[in-house]
Amino acid sequence: MSEAAPRKRLFEAGQMKILVLHLIAQAPKFSYDIIKDVANLVGGNYKPSTGTICPTLNYLEQQQYTRVEISPDERKQYHITPQGLIHLQDHQSELDKIFERFNTRSQIQNNSEFLDIKRAMENLKVALRLKIQHENLTQAQVRTIAEKIDQAAVEITHLANQEVSQ
Repeated sequence: MSEAAPRKRLFEAGQMKILVLHLIAQAPKFSYDIIKDVANLVGGNYKPSTGTICPTLNYLEQQQYTRVEISPDERKQYHITPQGLIHLQDHQSELDKIFERFNTRSQIQNNSEFLDIKRAMENLKVALRLKIQHENLTQAQVRTIAEKIDQAAVEITHLANQEVSQ
């Protein structure tokens, strides 16, 4: 039995830091609020752990992008600093990419128009997971599977382009 393939990370290096900084720029936040906001943005069943958020908040504070105020009930509330605002402005294009990606994901997850696409995507993921977990695939089989997925992507792209030009 072969090992399961590692799951693709939802966020590329540094993206969670930029997103959290953006959320704090909207309004001062407690860590729990940030976890909820990220979960709402990403959708699906994703909810970042405190093991993800707390080191991110520590990094932002160490870089002086945020400052902490202790609330009356002894909780840390994070506020953006002027240096944090500058950093956020410098990374606006990265933030735009994050929102674009999760907006598309949210549309597929939440729009009844896309139920068939969502179902088909889930079927593909399950089929791949089962194939990888329960069979010892040869390199030729791996290449064939990848080619079929690549071909589907090309056909979908052409389908979209054909409809635009008509």
